[in-house]
Amino acid sequence: MDDAKNLLRFATLSCLEVAVLFLARISCAQMPGAEFPAQPIIQAAQSTHGIRATVGRESVDITVCADSVIHVVSTPLGVPDTSPKPWMLPPEQSCPGAEFQFAQDKEHASLTTAKLRVEFSLTRGNVIFEQPDGSPLLRESNSVPRTYQPEVLQPEGNEGAGFYRITDRFSPDATEAMYGLGQHQSGLFNYRGSTVELGQNNTDVAIPLLLSTKGYAILWNTASLTYVDNRFPLLLAFQSLAGRSIDYYFLYGPEFDSILHQYRTMTGHTPMLPKWAYGYFQSKDRYVSLDEIRSIAGRYRAEQIPLDTMVQDWFWWAHEGDPIFNANYHDVPGSLAALHDEHVHAMISVWGLMDPSSKNYRIMTAHHWDIPGTHVYDATNPAARDFYWNNLVGPLLKQGWDAFWLDSAEPEEYWPHLGDAILKDKPLFIGSGAEYTNVFPFMHTLGVQDHWMATTEQKRVFLLTRSAFLGQQRVGATVWSGDVYSTWWGLKHQVAAGLNFALSGYPYWTTDIGGYWPAIDGRIEEPDYQELYARWFEYGAFCPIFRSHGHRPENEFWSYPKVEPILLEYDKLRYRLMPYIYSLAWKVSSEDYTIMRPLVMDYRADPHTWNLGDEFMFGPALLVSPVLEPGATMRSVYLPEKSDWVDFWSGDRVAGGQTVQAAAPLDRMPLYVRAGSIVPMGPEIQYAGQDADGPLELRIYRGADGSFDLYDDSGDSYDYTKGQHAVIPIRWDNQAGVLTLGARQGSFPGMAMQRVFRIVLVGKGQGTGEALTSTADREVTYDGTELTISFQP
Repeated sequence: MDDAKNLLRFATLSCLEVAVLFLARISCAQMPGAEFPAQPIIQAAQSTHGIRATVGRESVDITVCADSVIHVVSTPLGVPDTSPKPWMLPPEQSCPGAEFQFAQDKEHASLTTAKLRVEFSLTRGNVIFEQPDGSPLLRESNSVPRTYQPEVLQPEGNEGAGFYRITDRFSPDATEAMYGLGQHQSGLFNYRGSTVELGQNNTDVAIPLLLSTKGYAILWNTASLTYVDNRFPLLLAFQSLAGRSIDYYFLYGPEFDSILHQYRTMTGHTPMLPKWAYGYFQSKDRYVSLDEIRSIAGRYRAEQIPLDTMVQDWFWWAHEGDPIFNANYHDVPGSLAALHDEHVHAMISVWGLMDPSSKNYRIMTAHHWDIPGTHVYDATNPAARDFYWNNLVGPLLKQGWDAFWLDSAEPEEYWPHLGDAILKDKPLFIGSGAEYTNVFPFMHTLGVQDHWMATTEQKRVFLLTRSAFLGQQRVGATVWSGDVYSTWWGLKHQVAAGLNFALSGYPYWTTDIGGYWPAIDGRIEEPDYQELYARWFEYGAFCPIFRSHGHRPENEFWSYPKVEPILLEYDKLRYRLMPYIYSLAWKVSSEDYTIMRPLVMDYRADPHTWNLGDEFMFGPALLVSPVLEPGATMRSVYLPEKSDWVDFWSGDRVAGGQTVQAAAPLDRMPLYVRAGSIVPMGPEIQYAGQDADGPLELRIYRGADGSFDLYDDSGDSYDYTKGQHAVIPIRWDNQAGVLTLGARQGSFPGMAMQRVFRIVLVGKGQGTGEALTSTADREVTYDGTELTISFQP
């Protein structure tokens, strides 16, 4: 009977409509021995916000959200898609609209904004994106661009939900490179010619945002399991398991910073993390008591090894899911207070998965706050989010914990974990898991942040998670790359993975320094592993968040005696760079900046950067080239054009636009500084908040004009959002040889009214490496009013 109904249903559809519904790849042209229905009627007209078109029964709405943002939604039978998309901000923020001009002729309906021209073909039914002068950017394919297939996996309890397997096909040009899409372990940086699955799993993060070197991006607006397929380079297909519509945004920069600014304007801006979170995290799987953690922290302080955070991994609980510690833990609030007295913060692992023997599991299932077929609470259910906070995370916050490690946020359905994209066949409170496969980490972290901020605004949110989705950057959550292998292969693949993650609009990312899984049968004393650990540590010091972790019996500095001096030097360097890093954190929050920057972000017009996934900019000044091969003493480094570069370690100047062979002995990761940079460096300190008002060394890398805005605030409250912060604009006029410390903008309680600046003009042997420069070129006291310092003879 169902087959008969389907035959009657489709008997009246045209060829293109049948293709739309069944992924037909045939032409409607006459073919020998067959007759085909007539081409469907294609119509278009101006709507209030753009273009409204129909292709037979399919409806296509093209909405102008901003001068450079277009929203396209199409449905197969003209039925509006009302599925909630909580990762998008409200329409007045995500799609406020902009002025446009509408025109129509026999072949196209078009709209033009200040930055884009969009056409809808009245002969082919596809959408075409161009610059206002007609220069092509991207088009949907001329042949059957959008298709909808009714036969999809229907989760139990959601049969007949009206879903389609949806596909949209685009035609990129022959040369552009493509990035983003979250974090993946293929080792690819430029995804051109590949297929990427967007489904949450340990080490694999699904964020459906793709950027192109042509200066555009596609935000594929669904949480469904998705494949982005560019195996055939001139065909780019987005296919999702389940949806009621094809829904995407087209964003135009052309610069990547502009694209990511638009993306965060639509999905949420990133908050400041607490200042201590930019320091070093000491972790392993696992410390077995707070006594052990206090002992480790005490040794770090005694040996003057910079440290900010100790981490309590899993199995601290009596029963997973309850905020009750096992017998190894006593006086948890007192132990945390003792750590705080040593200026050490503490993060604890908390899962969304609960042990069936726990009290909270029984409460959760009794109220149906779980995801059926799993041991996980349903983070899409507001009542379940309240329960999770009130019964687990909230009580831990009251004890004095400073941060929460929200492990297994894909989520894993039970232990041991067996699945990939496990929500695809589960019913959720928000709707079908087939439609919301990838949404859990966003709802999970957002729920914790919302409750935290309702509890206090005097302690900034810091969460660590291994999964993410669209919009999650508006949570104070850092993503780590998951349980990766402790091998050179593992290290090498994290670099490209992290850079694509940065291009997915999410600025805070880290990795397990040394890898997670045991190395060389767990023998960390092996020289080969200690070499790997040192190289990973050098790289980790220049990730947005600096953290060591692994499944190892020991994982502290002194566990690696053969390379401990190297670890200490890079740890000290990270802390000396704290004024630079914290100022960049302010740019992230105030300007939608990205700290870890693949070279293509700043040098998009230089094709040499398009496939460079093993070096990156750390902020505007530092070019970082991790050493990714065992036994290396040299490494090839591309120095982008249109700038000179200065070797951080020697002060030697090198012309850009060339590849150099940089010295890379085990204690030296190649670092270059862009000419024209101003790099503020603090004193040698033991924790991020120490000596915040002490003398600052300003390293000036001459050769071009430069600027830097030095930021500061109280370090750990949301008062900065109320104007309680200060910025000192610093400018270098290269031709005149003049440095200007501009008038201080703003203030905050406890701010020092005066600061000492030790100004260093970097040259060969002057102002190099981690150590304090012994003799500054000038030392000045700054009182908040503009100060000009001339270096002309």
